[in-house]
Amino acid sequence: MIPLLVLLSMPAALADGASDYATYCATCHGASGAGDGAVAASLDPKPADFTTAEFWTGRSDEDVKKAIADGGAAIGKSPRMAAYGAMLSAEQIDAMVVYLKTMKKD
Repeated sequence: MIPLLVLLSMPAALADGASDYATYCATCHGASGAGDGAVAASLDPKPADFTTAEFWTGRSDEDVKKAIADGGAAIGKSPRMAAYGAMLSAEQIDAMVVYLKTMKKD
């Protein structure tokens, strides 16, 4: 769960992305995006770790948007990752990608 004070200090789009991430993604990918959410241990393959350079290397924003909108199978990843395009607008998905990029550790 993202603390309210953190959300209030973020630009609106980033806060929206953080909120949607907490709602739709954190259960599998974890609150910090490390692929260690509450159900991650029971998943095979394991959820992506957004904190690593390896995740972001060779992956475009469009790839990430497509995975969110159409599910993991749409980009050759796990078919267990659900598609959220029917629930999230293009603007919400854009905001989520912006938020995901803040998770990457150098």
